Amino acid sequence: MNRREFLDRTKQTTLGLAVGMTILGDARSVRAAPANDKISLAIVGLGRGRNLGHGFLDRGDCRIVYACDVNRKLAASRAKEFAERQPVDPPKVEGDFRRALDDKSVDAVVVATPDHWHCPAAVWACQAGKDVYVEKPLGHNPWEGRKAVEAARKYKRIVQVGTQSRSAPYNFAAKRYLDAGKLGKVHLCRVFNQKSWPNFPPLPDSNPPADFDWDMWNGPAPDAPYNANYVGKWHHFWRYSGGDIINDGSHQLDLARWLMGVDYPKTVYSVGGRFNAEGAAETPDTQVAAFEFDNLLMTFELTLYTPYMLKTSPATRDSSTNFPYWPQNATRIEIYGSEGVMYVGRHGGGWQVFVRTKDEKPVIKAQQAGSFPDPEHKENFISCIRSRELPNADVEEGHRSTLLAQYANISLRLGGEKLAIDPKTEQIVGNEKAARMMRRTYRRPWVIEDEV
Repeated sequence: MNRREFLDRTKQTTLGLAVGMTILGDARSVRAAPANDKISLAIVGLGRGRNLGHGFLDRGDCRIVYACDVNRKLAASRAKEFAERQPVDPPKVEGDFRRALDDKSVDAVVVATPDHWHCPAAVWACQAGKDVYVEKPLGHNPWEGRKAVEAARKYKRIVQVGTQSRSAPYNFAAKRYLDAGKLGKVHLCRVFNQKSWPNFPPLPDSNPPADFDWDMWNGPAPDAPYNANYVGKWHHFWRYSGGDIINDGSHQLDLARWLMGVDYPKTVYSVGGRFNAEGAAETPDTQVAAFEFDNLLMTFELTLYTPYMLKTSPATRDSSTNFPYWPQNATRIEIYGSEGVMYVGRHGGGWQVFVRTKDEKPVIKAQQAGSFPDPEHKENFISCIRSRELPNADVEEGHRSTLLAQYANISLRLGGEKLAIDPKTEQIVGNEKAARMMRRTYRRPWVIEDEV
């Protein structure tokens, strides 16, 4: 079944029910069901999707009806795991997730694919009348991110992006502190993403493994022979991702943008490169970006050769009392106000405000610890499926935050050209080369159409 046949068939079924309808008060999907029914999920991409699936099953009010992955062996293995927790109703195994979209019993789709599939899967799910939980980053390029927003609004779907920090109680408290002006005037926010993720040797092209649909995995990206590096290390290739600024860094950029209460930057500038060039990786191991807003400068700094920079430890992520050692915390945010500096952790770690030292010892003015808010984020998604309220990490917010990383990468790939942004259109103005990089050419049939 090709893409056009799929859409035509869907329009005759699920989409036909949605035409002209407003969002229902308890419209968990296109099917009617009592509010206490379990939410039926299709999990797409069963690497990261494994943990997501188990997390939704932990809730007790969700069931997995499809386990979808282009690696059929992996899909069967994950489906078996899920079936052990719901033995009466085991998930169906599918290599092509579009069959799950055509099933009216599916309420929502969980998209945990590589980056280049996030938007196509989310858009098609919205068109099929499904709500969506989509992993960050929202999209591979700015154009498709905006199409995901359009699809969510047109088909009245709940779309939650997997930036869990927006559901953390400690981050709500940090935002209240900032909005109340307790940090004073803030004109600088520094965002960090630092760790050890070294380059890797090139591998020869080869035949894909048995039961692995390489054509679909490659999907909208340019045609290419199978290469194990693409599948195992896709974050490091421009055709599939945007490097670690958009992989891990998108979490911190989203949190920083939310805390600062800003939307579109006026200008963006980024420099860096893959300085450890002995290997197959294309995306930077060192990158600095600057985002200029009204009365605020936000910077982003990335290093991937720094093993002493560590993500927040599990002991702190799962604690309601511990704080990271901020100078060597790999994913911290620093907010500089006239009345103090606030350090904020993503995915747990809490926040602390430091003022002038006393006898060269740190003085903490305010703080709140907090654990990894993944359960809260899932709770927000499921509750919004039932209430039809916008979720904490709504697709519009996910798109605007992803744009920061995408703008920065466009600047970097053009040799550090400073980009001017029109906030009304999201477009880069006065730079034709940069403007052309706002969208990719899609490989049929894996296409998002202009009219979603």
